[in-house]
Formats: sequence, structure tokens, C-alpha cells
Amino acid sequence: MKQFNKYKIGILIESDFYENEIFYYQLRFKEENIEVHFFSRLWGQKGIEFLGHEFRAPFYCSESFEDLTDEDISSFSAFIVPAGMVSDRLRYTDDVNKIPPASLFLKKIFSNKLIIKGIICHGLWLVSPISEVIKGRRITVHNNLISDARNYGAEYVNEDVVIDGDLITARTGGHCNLLAREIIKQLNKQ
Repeated sequence: MKQFNKYKIGILIESDFYENEIFYYQLRFKEENIEVHFFSRLWGQKGIEFLGHEFRAPFYCSESFEDLTDEDISSFSAFIVPAGMVSDRLRYTDDVNKIPPASLFLKKIFSNKLIIKGIICHGLWLVSPISEVIKGRRITVHNNLISDARNYGAEYVNEDVVIDGDLITARTGGHCNLLAREIIKQLNKQ
């Protein structure tokens, strides 16, 4: 008998991901019977194998965020922008006069208050082209990005994890357990 997954979480992925964080999410959310999907920009391919930052561990992704409709997006309970260089790689745009597709995707997520947004560590970089979505919001980030957060108009809080309504932020990839725990708590409150 197939178990019903009450919740779905989407996680963005690209090369130079922090392996410990990504592998933790795969296991931790599964323990809660939460369905996890990894999304990236696939550039018209059926899938891409990305390599991690620390150990060069491979991770195959076959789902593109560019294929998701607004209805698809609203079927998710949460999305996570992970640590590492994922955000920097995803914020590439072919046309420098346009907002990167991954940032536009994130903006759609932010427009839906029912979806929990998790941003950890350097994940904040994906917000750079759409900084209005976090202006005035309480967040934490890696110590290297405190000035970025302030320049985006966010209120930096010196804590390992910060909850501001539907936005949950964590300081580093090493705090992925705290981010996951808070996302699970918020989902169970719904």
C-alpha cells in the first residue's frame, strides 16, 4: 500500500552544492513522509549531473523549475534555496538586461504566502535581483553576507535560524538541521 505524502518540498540544486546539507534533506524529510523534489535549470536536457563542493559527489537532477506552472508551484508546501554556490550558479542569465530565470521563479514562490520559503547561507544570492521580496524582513545569513542582507533592505538578526512568517532563514549549510526542523514544525502547524 502506497503511503500518502501530505507535503511536498522543492529544493533548488546546481553544481558546488554542499553535500552534507543536500543529503541531510533527502533523508530527514523522508523520515517525515515528505515528498522531496530537486529542481534546476536543465537547459533543454532531460537531466544534468551536478557535482558537490566538498567531495565532488554527483547528484543527478531531472526536474526543471522552468517547467513548473503556477498550479504546480502552489502544490508545494515549501521550497528551499540551499547553501554553497547553488544560488550563484542559478542566477546566471543569458540576457544581462533581464532577471535570471531562477530569481523569477523564486519571486513567484514569494508571491504565494502559503508556501514556506527556506533560504540558507549563500542562498541569499538568488534574492539579489529581486531584493524587494525580503525588504524589511528579519533574516539571518552567513557572516560573509551580512552586508548583502542589509543592502537588500532586510533586517539582519544574529541567530542561527530566524523565522519571519513564511520565510525561514539559517546561517550556514551546517545549520541545515535547524532549517529542516523549523520547516517541519511550520508544516505541522498548518
